[in-house]
Parts: sequence; structure tokens; C-alpha cells
Amino acid sequence: MVTACPDGRVTMIVSRVVLKNWRNFQKVDVQMTDRVFLVGPNASGKSNFLDVFRFLRDIAKPGGGLQKAVNDRGGVSKIRCLAARTDPVVEIEIFLSESPGVPPKWRYSIGIEQEVRGNRQPLLVHEKVWMNNRILLNRPDESDGIDKLRLTQTHLEQINSNKRFREISDFFESVQYLHIVPQLLRHPEAFPGPEIPGDPFGRKFLERLAKTPEKVRKSRLKKIETALQTAVPQLKNLSFIKDDAGVPHLEAVYEHWRPKAGKQREDQFSDGTLRLIGLLWSLLEGDSLLLLEEPELSLNAGIVSKLAPLIAKLQRQRGRQVMISTHSADLLSDKGIGGEMILMLTPSQEGTQIRLSSSDAEIKMLLDSGLSVADVVLPRTAPQRALTA
Repeated sequence: MVTACPDGRVTMIVSRVVLKNWRNFQKVDVQMTDRVFLVGPNASGKSNFLDVFRFLRDIAKPGGGLQKAVNDRGGVSKIRCLAARTDPVVEIEIFLSESPGVPPKWRYSIGIEQEVRGNRQPLLVHEKVWMNNRILLNRPDESDGIDKLRLTQTHLEQINSNKRFREISDFFESVQYLHIVPQLLRHPEAFPGPEIPGDPFGRKFLERLAKTPEKVRKSRLKKIETALQTAVPQLKNLSFIKDDAGVPHLEAVYEHWRPKAGKQREDQFSDGTLRLIGLLWSLLEGDSLLLLEEPELSLNAGIVSKLAPLIAKLQRQRGRQVMISTHSADLLSDKGIGGEMILMLTPSQEGTQIRLSSSDAEIKMLLDSGLSVADVVLPRTAPQRALTA
């Protein structure tokens, strides 16, 4: 069955990822479904795996491009795996399907290396596109051979060149990432400096709400208020307002032991409340691939244990794919999380290895017997050496 979002447009999911020499990973080839959990010890590469999709977004988005995407990450030498040794090429290959379990419609592959001399800028080794296994683009081509400067840009980032596969470009451009840092949201003026493209940490989250059409904003905040009742039962009437100076705020009634409940704004909300609001807003905001890092932070165990089914419910409504990195046993205790959803990251001297937990016969047997991912998978991805005082 083809997945469609509420307005009838067909959505896509990343169904397979192949990496070579990308950051922590010397070699990766994994299948994925519409809900993906990344599980592994600290510094194993969970964030770097998610950054694959942010990197492709940064190439495809207006004002981005290959050069900026690589340079923003410190250059080719910073994204190239240390275990690559003499192999200079970084490769990413993404397969896009219209729903889980169906053959991919699109396949995009890119290879990058650093210019040997001169400005040492990133250069394309190859760029390829397939649609239904028929190749549409295969670079370098004859024009690239005549003008080597063309290899400093992808066709993905060029409107005049990506017409035949703009669906891929649109998909990458729409990738969402939000990891709310409560201090940034409460006091954005206290953190001067250049803005980070895409506002990944929520510094302008309230401005984002302000730009949302009023009817849509009210509907989403009502759904968020309902979902928050479990986590913060005293919080009522979540709303969006602007103060006398036109500054946007979130406001809610906070019921307590006094007869008359008091109103609070976002600077009085707890870290957990703000992070949960940001998470729920992200899930309701679009139908594109959503990347979440450790959504359990600042939340108590009882709430975290309900996150997985809540995320599943909201993502089904939007017809979207969600990728989540987590360390939380409470989050992974949900029996609805299957082994086919879990990517296990295991560091080694040759870079981090990634495999589906369902590919391990013993893990599959234990999950099939009724144990949870928290029971079976987490112990296998714990650091081999515990910290000692």
C-alpha cells in the first residue's frame, strides 16, 4: 500500500542506506522501515548517521550546495572515516520507497573526494540517479570532462539540472531535525551570534509558531495540550500569544493548590515540558523524514515509556518516517518496537558497524518470545568497559 499524507500527496521513506567512509562508518548497508531506532554506546556514531540526511538536505536546499554542506562540517577530511586509510572517497547511497516493504522508486548515489591541489575543495567522484532501476543520471559525463569545475557542484542542487528527479531533491530538502535546547528557547537574546541554518535547537521556535497560520496553529496546540495531560496534568489551556511589544509566547494555565490557577509562559515551563512541546509540534508539523535525537531527555520514566506508541500514532496520521537515536530503556521497553526497527551500532577499530537487530537469530528469537528491545538489545550495545571511580 502506498503511503499518502493527509492532502493526498504520496510520501516516501528511506528504505536502504549504503555508506562508505562516512564519519564513524567505513562500510554500512542497512534496510530500514518507517520507524527507526538507533541504539549504541556514546560516541558510536548515532548523530553522525542521522547527519547523512541533514547533509543531503544541506546540499539540496536553497542557499546550500555541496561546497557549503562539506565546508560547514569542516571539509572532506572531517567527514571521511579515519579507518578509510588510503581510500580518499566518501560515498553515500540512498534508496527511496513509497512505503515500507516495496521496491525503491528512487536511488541516489554520490561520491566525494578532496581536490589534491589548489583550493583543496570537495569534488564529485560520481553522482548517479536511478528511477525504477533505470539510470537517469551518471556523472561525470562528457560535459564534466570538458569543464572540471562542474564537479564542484551536484545536479541535485541545481534547478536546471534536477528536473527529471526533482522528487528526490524535494525529499532531501524537506528533512526535519529539531532538538530543543530549553535555554535557547526561553532566552534567545542571551545567545548572540550567527544563526544556525534550519534552527535545529529551537532558538526561533516561537517565531516558527508565529509564522504558522492561526487555524493550523490552534489545532496543533490543542492536540499537544491533550497529549500533555499525561505528562503535566496541571497544565491547561495551552495557547499562543504576543505581548505588548509583539514578542511571541506560549502561555498556559497552571493549576495548583490555590483557588485561582496562575498563568505561566514558556520561560516558566520545565525543560521537559518545553522539549515535549517541541517534539509533539515536530510530529504534527509535516510529512517529511523527521530526525529525533534522544527525545527522552528531561522527561520522567513514566512519560518516556509512552513516547514510542505516541510517536507511532502521530506518524501514522502524517504518513511519515521517523528516525530516533536513544539510550533509554524506558523508551525501548514498548513491545510494539520490533527488531526490524532497531539499528545496532557497535564501535570497532575499523569503524562502527551497523546491523539490524532482526538479522541476529538469537535476538530475533528472544524478541519473538515476548521480551522487549530494552531487555534484549540494550545489553548488547552497552560499553564493554564501564566507568569506574
